[in-house]
Amino acid sequence: MKITRLRTQVVHLPITPPILTAFGAIRSADCVLTFLDTDEGITGEGLVFSINNARLGVIHEMIRNLEDLVLGLDPRLGGSLNATAWKDLNFLGYEGVSIVGLAAIDNALWDLRGKAAGLNVAHLIGACRPAQKTYASGGLWLGSSIDDLQKEAAGFVARGFKAMKTRVGPTDPEKMVERVAAVREAIGPDIGLMVDANQQMSVKQAIRIGRMMEELNLTWFEEPVICHDHEGEAQIAAALDTPIASGETVYTHRGIHQMLEARSADILMPDLQRMGGPTEFLKAGHLCEAYHIPCASHLFPEMSLALLASLPGGHYLEHMPWFESIYKERIELDANGDAIVSDRPGWGFSFDPEAIKRFSD
Repeated sequence: MKITRLRTQVVHLPITPPILTAFGAIRSADCVLTFLDTDEGITGEGLVFSINNARLGVIHEMIRNLEDLVLGLDPRLGGSLNATAWKDLNFLGYEGVSIVGLAAIDNALWDLRGKAAGLNVAHLIGACRPAQKTYASGGLWLGSSIDDLQKEAAGFVARGFKAMKTRVGPTDPEKMVERVAAVREAIGPDIGLMVDANQQMSVKQAIRIGRMMEELNLTWFEEPVICHDHEGEAQIAAALDTPIASGETVYTHRGIHQMLEARSADILMPDLQRMGGPTEFLKAGHLCEAYHIPCASHLFPEMSLALLASLPGGHYLEHMPWFESIYKERIELDANGDAIVSDRPGWGFSFDPEAIKRFSD
């Protein structure tokens, strides 16, 4: 089997109503869908994205410019892609758009290998569990009132989720803690509750609000300070009993390794896009295991599910529904609220041609 063509398609997935975050309003998740065709009629699928269509054209062009790395490649030798790419991308560097472009191709390549073998990617690797702990992340935003937070939180529990995430900002700590406490009240003591600060706090602010929230029994306190301040993250992690989660904004397994060495977080959460695809994501996960640090995921649940389920230290899958509308299938929860690993080959989730037409340029 040989890869004969790389195809791409831009789609714009609206987020309605827009989400108010510490970074501003999120109105859309805009994706470059990536397809690897073969001479045996099997096609691998993957995607990367940007928020609010920002710089999506640059990402698209980067993916197109990497086509020569996979044309003629036997998918069974897919491990050679990264070895070739590191040399090819050396001049541009190993962060930013070059790695995002590589991720799109590597995502599609792993889907292709799974389909060629007739196995889900999790089973191709060797799954550690048939279902993965997950949490609802597509709600409980800063723009919601306390009443809305409680109704939405109760709705997640009714849908079967055993964990969920809300957000806090850097101003008015008492008000922020009141909002988190309201969610805890709505869901009870046995549901996992994460809190995300989206990198908006100083070290002192994070320690203060973190101590105020400790009685709420949080699963983790996420990205309290700017992503490159690993020393600051480490100070917060040392000061609080609540676990600190971070890592979604660093690039490749090397970025994760730097965080591990700095002891900057209690839980690391590599992002499939910023890792550069599954090959690097798995390296990051195994590094976490070596340091006895749990590995969660950031976004891309339809692909991250298979990868987390294959990691001994796979912790929590972020169930973010931004990409659901482009897929034929949906993630299903078992009786324990865990995301079920599909028996379908590849990622187990395939793009819907009708949805592609509907959301295309």
